Amino acid sequence: MIRRFFILCSGADRDLLESCSSGEQNKYAGIGATVFFTALMAFLAAGYALFTVFDNLWAALGFGLVWGLLIFNLDRYIVSTMRKRDGFGRELLQAAPRIFLAVIIAVVISKPLELKIFEKEIDQVLLERKNQLTLDNQTQLAEQFNPAIAEKQAEITALKQEIADKQATTDALYDTYIAEAEGREGTLLLGKGPVYKEKREKHDASLAELQALRTENQTKIAGVEAEIADLEAGYTTAVTESQPVIDRFDGLMARIDALGTLPWFPSFFIFLLFLAVETAPILVKLMTPKGPYDMKLEDEETAVQSWVQQKVDQRFKLADTDRVLNEKIYAEIAEEEAVYAYKKQKAESLMRLQAARFHDLHARNL
Repeated sequence: MIRRFFILCSGADRDLLESCSSGEQNKYAGIGATVFFTALMAFLAAGYALFTVFDNLWAALGFGLVWGLLIFNLDRYIVSTMRKRDGFGRELLQAAPRIFLAVIIAVVISKPLELKIFEKEIDQVLLERKNQLTLDNQTQLAEQFNPAIAEKQAEITALKQEIADKQATTDALYDTYIAEAEGREGTLLLGKGPVYKEKREKHDASLAELQALRTENQTKIAGVEAEIADLEAGYTTAVTESQPVIDRFDGLMARIDALGTLPWFPSFFIFLLFLAVETAPILVKLMTPKGPYDMKLEDEETAVQSWVQQKVDQRFKLADTDRVLNEKIYAEIAEEEAVYAYKKQKAESLMRLQAARFHDLHARNL
């Protein structure tokens, strides 16, 4: 049962192959098994590749099944249409386009499985790239928000400096009127005289201005700090919203690119493995000698070809013979007087009728 299934996969004529030996049937069963398992690998590879793209199991299985059937049908067609010839060079020339196609199929099949085999190494490369992308994203967003935050912080510094300058002025006035009262500066008179009162009034006025300035500037500082908090919250929100995009940076193209950064020899070895599997049916057909099945198949095909060629030749010969006979018959008829007289009589009758018709037509017009 299994052998019959693999023979079906090989594309061989089962009725014709059953008349051959068991060894010949086993050979084509082996070719069919290679075709089947190649298609199975194509199904797994395509399914995994689509699962990494869409992250949907059923869609991946559906597309993988379609791709596997496509590869199965293509390989089966390639093997079944190859014919054993008398010369290896002619067979190789016939198989060259099919080998080129097998190379393309091997690349397509092997790449998704390489991604699965080297998944851990690829995940490590993607993790490093995601971390770098996160840092780059934070730096780019900071370049958008930092100038505005720095400007607001400069405003706060200016407001605080204004308070500090006013505080210094007030403190200087305080020291001045205290020194006047103690007789250390100014009039150098001990006690609270008119000059002391004047300086005290200046200090009190400056102190009142300081209190008003501090209250006003504190309100402004609170407003600017609120704006800074909004900017920092906007920066945090932008980083949070953009992070999922970076976290999803593990699609098929990203993984293939990450695979390209790994050492090339293991990937090349896997490609060679799949290339050997894909070209195995073709190489087997090329390397095996012409067997009984090939001879019987050639006999059937040449028999049909000979029969069709014979029918075509007979048809052309029949047409040539009929042409020669017609020429001879019409040549003999042309020499008979009776046929000539009959033809002349009919022509004269036709000319009389035409002349009468022409006369009647012109007579009516006149």
